[in-house]
Amino acid sequence: MNRARMYAVLGFLLAGGVGIISSTQTWITVHRSDAAAPLLVSGAEAMPLLAPLSLAVLALGGALSIAGRALRYLFAVIGLGAVVALVTGTLPLVSSPPLASAAPALTKATGLSGDKALGAMVTDLEPSGWSVAALCAWVVVALASLFVLATAHRWKAGTRRYDQLSEARHADAGPLDAVDSWDDLSHGTDPTGPSR
Repeated sequence: MNRARMYAVLGFLLAGGVGIISSTQTWITVHRSDAAAPLLVSGAEAMPLLAPLSLAVLALGGALSIAGRALRYLFAVIGLGAVVALVTGTLPLVSSPPLASAAPALTKATGLSGDKALGAMVTDLEPSGWSVAALCAWVVVALASLFVLATAHRWKAGTRRYDQLSEARHADAGPLDAVDSWDDLSHGTDPTGPSR
């Protein structure tokens, strides 16, 4: 396995692992108006696609490690797309969590449903520190994956260009002339001396 593909595989495995762990961690802390204890919303509750996307990234990382040349870039691009989906999907949960992201957990905890009832129940939605750390990790993995793909593509293009230049150089040199006699090979001198 070349170095570029190894870095891509490690990046996807890291992103998938971070996603799986994030699905069980607290992403949002809901402060309630009924003076009850704050409600902790996990990543899986705030973003239902978090765990499936993370598993997809893990699977694509494993497939990339054994894929042939034809499928290597396809798996890399699909995996990068899944990482970007993780980042863009969780970005609102970090900047300003919407009520809809905490609605399922609130309904399960209080039995209330509907935006008005839940809105009256909530005083503040606070993103947790883990969500920021996870988002930063996914951004780093996405940037590293882009760098790896660009490096691998540049290396492949450079190798192809080198092969083309080598073929052109050999074609310009032409075929080697055959040696007609010992005199041609020794430039007219016979090291064994005149024959007797």
